[in-house]
Amino acid sequence: MSGATTVNLMDKTFADLKAAGKTALIPFITVGDPDPDTTVDIIVELERAGADILELGVPYSDPLADGPVIQRASERALVRRITVETCIDTARKARERGVKMPFVLFTYYNPVLQTGLERFFPLLQEAGISGVIIPDLPYEEAEEALKLADAAGVQLVPLVAPTSESRIAKILSRARGFIYCVSSLGVTGERSTFHRQVDEFIASVKAQTDLPVAVGFGISNREQVLRFSELCDGVVVGSAIVRKIEESLPLLKNEATREQGLLQIRDFVAQLNIKD
Repeated sequence: MSGATTVNLMDKTFADLKAAGKTALIPFITVGDPDPDTTVDIIVELERAGADILELGVPYSDPLADGPVIQRASERALVRRITVETCIDTARKARERGVKMPFVLFTYYNPVLQTGLERFFPLLQEAGISGVIIPDLPYEEAEEALKLADAAGVQLVPLVAPTSESRIAKILSRARGFIYCVSSLGVTGERSTFHRQVDEFIASVKAQTDLPVAVGFGISNREQVLRFSELCDGVVVGSAIVRKIEESLPLLKNEATREQGLLQIRDFVAQLNIKD
């Protein structure tokens, strides 16, 4: 499968949590919102709050899968001309600060192509990024990317949705790292209800793969994290955290209140951590 000789950090994290009977908490943030240095500080706080794996979102001008909260975060980041390479460098800087948890880059395919496929995956490997999610890259067109990812020891993580149906088995046959199950139809965003057959959908996916299964899109509070942790190996929380960062911007932008803003974000994520 992977061309790397070392164990992928994300694989190890999922295996260790499974052995302990625990579910991974996987926050999502938009890199560069409000700026790359603050993103590094936020990453440090998320690990302190109990995050197990972190999704690093690359800001994009036409984010098909993202709802308004993450779109606004992307707009704020793009004002600072944040690129894929900025995001990769941010991960590297977080490692230099002592962050140990695995990183997964979430990016659309166009920025990958602009970076260059041959160059992209080695850059991830060098920065200590374990995996990548490319929501607009269909599995039918992913062969070259998968080959290059494997050679770099980077896991190309697939998204599957309740609407994937007949394609699920084929998607799973080429999956790496973990399976990202989309809990709701439509774009990302906080929700009070989910697709009515989401439990059956997740169970069906789990029955067809030995890889860890994580669920995301719409999960925004501790009660929902608890609910899905009973079904999955990992729970992704995105828009709710990005919204908390947005609410904390006035504090983060003022040196006198910066620590208070970072603490608000950490406290929000800490209450989502059900492992303690």
